[in-house]
Amino acid sequence: MKRTIFIVLLLLLTGCSSVPETNSKLVTGNPTPEDFLQYEDADIFQLNGVVYSNADDVEWVLKTNYTVGDEIGEITKQSDEARSFSNGTANVLPVGTKIYDTDAPFLIVVINDKEIPYLPMIEG
Repeated sequence: MKRTIFIVLLLLLTGCSSVPETNSKLVTGNPTPEDFLQYEDADIFQLNGVVYSNADDVEWVLKTNYTVGDEIGEITKQSDEARSFSNGTANVLPVGTKIYDTDAPFLIVVINDKEIPYLPMIEG
């Protein structure tokens, strides 16, 4: 009797489990601060919900001619903890650093008169 109840329960639970559809798409989102802060050399900031990563060693960025546009943000907080990240937070850039738009697919920050490019980390 106990064995019959067990088998019936097992069949019910198995029958009620969800099976993924074969045509369903994998949903992914943009990378989060947590995705980057696990690496000790991470240099990121967040602006308008998007994480930007230092691109001063990305060859195509360095070869790109660009014009610096308007100031669009500022670093208002510094943190190494992903849960503390919000718009205006950076893990390396100092508070007060200005963020500028460009006519290229990256933003620029200026530190000690040096322009540093930051790429948006957006899932394609």
